[in-house]
Order: sequence, then C-alpha cells, then structure tokens
Amino acid sequence: MNYNKKSIEDVSVAGKRVLCRCDFNVPTKAGVITSDKRIVAALPTIEYLMDHGAKVILCSHMGKPKGEWKPELSLKVVAQRLSELLGKPVIMAADVVGEDAKAKAAALKDGEVMLLENLRYMKGETKNDPEFAKELASMADLFVNDAFGTAHRAHASTAGVADYLPAVSGYLVQKEVSIMGKALADPERPFVAILGGAKVSDKLNVINNLLEKVDTLIIGGGMAYTFLAAKGCGVGKSLLDEEKIDYCKDMMAKAEAKGVKLLLPIDTVVADAFPDPIDGPVEVETVDSDAIPADKMGLDIGEKTRALFAGAAKAAKTVVWNGPMGVFENPTLAKGTIAVAQGLADSDAVTIVGGGDSTAACEQLGFADKITHISTGGGASLEFLEGLELPGIACLEDK
Repeated sequence: MNYNKKSIEDVSVAGKRVLCRCDFNVPTKAGVITSDKRIVAALPTIEYLMDHGAKVILCSHMGKPKGEWKPELSLKVVAQRLSELLGKPVIMAADVVGEDAKAKAAALKDGEVMLLENLRYMKGETKNDPEFAKELASMADLFVNDAFGTAHRAHASTAGVADYLPAVSGYLVQKEVSIMGKALADPERPFVAILGGAKVSDKLNVINNLLEKVDTLIIGGGMAYTFLAAKGCGVGKSLLDEEKIDYCKDMMAKAEAKGVKLLLPIDTVVADAFPDPIDGPVEVETVDSDAIPADKMGLDIGEKTRALFAGAAKAAKTVVWNGPMGVFENPTLAKGTIAVAQGLADSDAVTIVGGGDSTAACEQLGFADKITHISTGGGASLEFLEGLELPGIACLEDK
C-alpha cells in the first residue's frame, strides 16, 4: 500500500464545497456528550478548511442505527458542541442527502460549516451503495477523509465517494498514515512490537505480518497462554485457544528462522478465578510461567516479565504496542499494562500505541504526551499492522 497520500495542504480548497468525513461517533448519556475527544481531534482539519475559504460539509456516523432514523443517535448534539468549540454556528441538516441537506449545502458561503445527519440512518452507507455515494458526492467538489477509525471499512462515506470526487486526507488521517506507514515500511531499528489482549485468533495475521518486520516481538495478555501451552507449559485455568496451539508453534519456528526475538512472560500473576465484578478485590500470587498451578488462572504478567518487556521497549528505536498485558480494568491486575506504558513513556524511540485498552492506559496514567502517536482507530490500526490495504486510505490520491 502506498502511504504517500495527498493531504488538504496539497490542493486548493478556496471557494470549493468540501465533503469532510469525520469520526464524531462520541459517547453520550441521556442525550449529553460524555467525551468530546473525537470532536476536538477533528478541529485542526475543520479550522484549516474554514480559514482557507472552503464551504465545509461535515459528515459522520454515530452508533449503529442500521438504516433507521433513531432520534437518540442524531448528530444534533455534535453540531451544538462543535459550534461552541469553533466559536461560530454549525448549520445542522435535517437529513443526509435529502432536500434540506442539498439546499443548505448549495447555500453555504466560504468559511461556513454544516453537518449532515447521521450517515448510518441511510442503508446505503454501510453497503457502500454507489447511488448513495453519488448523492453524497453531488453536494461537493472535493472529498477529505479525516476519520481513521473507519478507514478499514469500505463504506459510501469512507471510500465510495472517492469514485466521484478528488480525494485527500485531513490532518488526523495524514498523521496516522505517515507515522504508522513509516514505522511499518521503513522503521528505525531495533523495531519492537508488543501485542496483548485476550485471543490469539484476533491477532493471527498481525503476528504473522510483524514477524516479517520486527527485531523483537513481545506477546503478553491472555494470548500469551496459548503460546506458553505451545511450548509445553501447563497453563492451569488460564485463557487458552486450543485450536491455535499449532499456529503458535509455527510462529515460534518462524521467529527462530528469521532471527526475531520472541519474548513471552517468564512469570505470571495468578488467581483462583476471573474477578467478578471485573474491578472487585482479588487475591493474587506470582509464579513462574512454566509452573502455573492447575487450579489457578493467569491474569497479568509478573514483576520479572514487566522488567523484561519494559527494558526491551526502552532499548528500541521504534515501538508499536497494541493490547493490554492483563485484566487492566482491575487495579490489582493492571500492573503489567502500566509497566509497559511506563517503558514506552521512558523510551527515546518512536512509540505508537493502538487499541482501546493500551490507549486508555497511556491516557489514564498521564503518559499520552510522552507517546509519539496514539492511534485513533482500534480496528483500523490492527488492520494496518496486518499489512492490509485500508479502503479509506487506498482511495486517496497519491502524491
């Protein structure tokens, strides 16, 4: 995949109607936005377009209305918050590609901003229906994709409209593509990847692809127990993906053949059972990873492993991290994830973090400003690491 894509700075936007796909899929409670982080993240692109005289038509999805008009998933709350942040009114369309949206788009003046209603109110959005994509595109002269979180989906508003309009990236997508693209295509070495999370099956292709690129691959989290089982260790009641044991053996053989260091936990924090509730009290002990008792369950990496993993991160020049090291939601079982986050924060490397729990760890611990890049897309960043072509990026014009 070519990562060298045109951005808003490579084209003239003055006087043009610009359809800009954002990720305004914000959490709400009782009709109130509980985190406006995604709206704030879109501001640099929106402000650039306004300041350079574009007529800005913003669009996004919110939740999963599945082609039905659900008032609780209306983007009106987003328009209101955006107006406050921009310090000027954001015109709200009453529909997506209906008469109201088209009339308001046609009447826009240079520097004005409008927002279309929830794209997923229309069945054609997730189906990438060419007719719907054409209708969306008919309102504009240029398409800007600034929603990396949906770039792995071939939807009408992320890829389909590019069949009818010149397409470039906004600042958010540009940053994701340039930083993650360079890390995978031409990393500074040593290049270390840290993978965590529950299941091996979620990251099969990621592991395979990264073994072609990294110098060290670190496996933690629930998926580590299947690798330990593949080494012949007993894993007690720990999470085990039995069907993937042979796959793990293959990956360990591949790492050896390629001279890639594959690091697994050397000690493990165990308990009698998974905490219920998830953040409730839990009695734990630490054992060597090859001596997990048959009646215990591994729930985090131990102290020796924390030092090993954090040390590898500190010694690297490029680090990619996706997935927690344990049951991060429980304070007792969050120490492994915290140690890895601290290791990245203390490193002089280019550090890239993707995935909800890893991102949350860095933000909660106040390390976000010490990480080179925190990806805004969970699924998209994983597919990026898999080496897959992302439809919402592939459709953008090459430089």
